[in-house]
Formats: sequence, structure tokens, C-alpha cells
Amino acid sequence: MPTLDRQDNVYVLDLGDGENRFHPDWIASVNDALDEVEKSGGPRALVTAATGKFYSNGLDLEWLSAHADAYRDYVVSVHELFARFLSLPVITVAALQGHTFAAGAMLSLAQDFRVMRADRGFWCLPEVDINIPFTPGMSALIQARLTPQTAHEAMVTGRRYGGHDAAAAGIVDLAVAGDAVRETAVGIAQAQAGKAGDTLGAIKARMYAPALAELRDPSNPLG
Repeated sequence: MPTLDRQDNVYVLDLGDGENRFHPDWIASVNDALDEVEKSGGPRALVTAATGKFYSNGLDLEWLSAHADAYRDYVVSVHELFARFLSLPVITVAALQGHTFAAGAMLSLAQDFRVMRADRGFWCLPEVDINIPFTPGMSALIQARLTPQTAHEAMVTGRRYGGHDAAAAGIVDLAVAGDAVRETAVGIAQAQAGKAGDTLGAIKARMYAPALAELRDPSNPLG
């Protein structure tokens, strides 16, 4: 399960050491961590990271198959998690040390900056290959954070991007050695910690208003 630690002005949210799929309990734990970050005062920023082979493999499809009646509520909770990260009033940095797939990749896009391991691991939106269409909210998030050309390629081909290719496409900001991913992300976050607060939250909310509206529309979350 996710754990939250603080290093000076930087909170580090470790998403876990497994596939870090979006089980409802996992989502609740992440939201609890965000509550702590938001209610704290002073300079602060947030790094999300993970331990092991995966940053996140996205939706918990096994749980969903056993709880089909909860599908709509589950998607609404995932959308709200994306929206919360996208509008969080602190700088956020995703430290992608491993595979970052599907909703895990979208979670990384909902953050301000991304640092990816250069020599191992892929960033991928595989929905076209696993026959799961993007919801309107997911599409809006991806298209708000990537160039039209990159969003098109990533969404319609399911391409797997290594670190250097992801940096060249603008998906991530930096591709670095594996042992430097978290440290680099913390450095970026520390440098921006003084910007936390209501003004930053308002800037993000207005910048991404259309995507946030789609993510937070409870009337038709599935398209």
C-alpha cells in the first residue's frame, strides 16, 4: 500500500512495490496522503514514486471483473483522483522508475513534471490493444498534457516509449539513470516547494478547466 514520508519540504508518496494497480483501498490510501499534503502549511511539494519493476499498471481489472456492479462508481473515483492531482495546490513530480501503463500513465500525466528511468521500463497507453476505450475524462486529460501528435500516436497505436523516446516526445521532462530517478524528482520538487498555495491551485484549475470539467462530470463518466 502507498506510504507517505517527508524530506525537508518534499513529501514522497511511494505507491508500493507491486503492480500498484488502482484497487479501491489503494485509491483511498492515496487520497489520505493527499489530504495530509494539502492541509500542511508552508513550502511543500510532492513526489510520487514506487519501488520495484512498476510505477503503476493502472486499473485493477481483476477487482473490476469481480465487482461489475461497482464499475461506474469505480471510474468516478479514478477520475476524481486524476482531477485532484491535476489541480493540487503544490508542485507534483512523478518519479517513473519502472513500467508506467494505462491509468498509471495517466496518473503521471496529471502531475506537473515527470522523470523517467532511461535504460529500463516503458510508458504506454495500451487501451487500443486491450479493447478498453478511453473515457471522455481520460481523453481530455491526455490531450491536455501532451502535444496533439504525441497524444494521437500514444492513444491510437499503444506505442511503448522507453525513457529517451518519452523525453523526445515530451511525455516526460527528463530521462536519467535508474538510481537517479527519485533523487532527481525530489530535487525538482524542492526547487519549486515555495510555490505551494491557493494561487498555484487557482492557476492549475483555470489552466486545465476543460479537462477537470470532463473528469468531474458525474452524469456521464463512461462516455
